[in-house]
Amino acid sequence: MKKIAIIISSLPHGDAKGREALDIALAASAINAISVLFIDDGVFHLLPNQYPDKILMRDYIATFNLLELYDIDDVYVCQSALNSRNLTNINLNIPHKVLDAPSLKQLLASQDVVLRF
Repeated sequence: MKKIAIIISSLPHGDAKGREALDIALAASAINAISVLFIDDGVFHLLPNQYPDKILMRDYIATFNLLELYDIDDVYVCQSALNSRNLTNINLNIPHKVLDAPSLKQLLASQDVVLRF
């Protein structure tokens, strides 16, 4: 079993990176230990009340709730990304742990594979 970190750092709508990251996390969770990290603009994936249909995009954000069903409990959000985007007082839409930059770096160093989207 490999330890795989999936970093989501891009905005949620406009391309397929977030959806691809989610697909890989769910598929790989059957035989690997998966950690999902939301950093930089990736934290916007966790905001409630998004309406991607208004820009003709598919609403995959609710699918992040499947992480818990697939036993992916290691979901982390970068504290500095939340701070710099004024999102510290917003309820995010999935269970997560907030980590500071040194803790995130330490977590990434312990992984066998790191994928960035």
